[in-house]
Amino acid sequence: MLALAPALWTFVEVPGVEPTNTAAERPLRPAVLWRRKSFGTHSAAGSRFAERLLTVAATLKAQHRNIVDYVTQACIAALHGLPAPSLLPVPSVPSRRPSRQPVRARTA
Repeated sequence: MLALAPALWTFVEVPGVEPTNTAAERPLRPAVLWRRKSFGTHSAAGSRFAERLLTVAATLKAQHRNIVDYVTQACIAALHGLPAPSLLPVPSVPSRRPSRQPVRARTA
């Protein structure tokens, strides 16, 4: 423990370092609550399914995307033998509106 003492006080010496791991634990909270309420899974396949679905939900939530829409699109793609929709962030598209020039009064 004494060997780790300098690391334990990093938050005091380095600005911006939080004294808790709350930010790291916050994204895991929904998975922990789900597991507690549902009593977990009963097979390795069920565990893989839960891991993947919870990862998809956390990823989409971080991107402010609709989880139900994504899962619906993924199910439709699976039914038609197509690849699942991407979980990568959707790039923002710059608007292509023509720039408005001020209207000048005509002089005669």
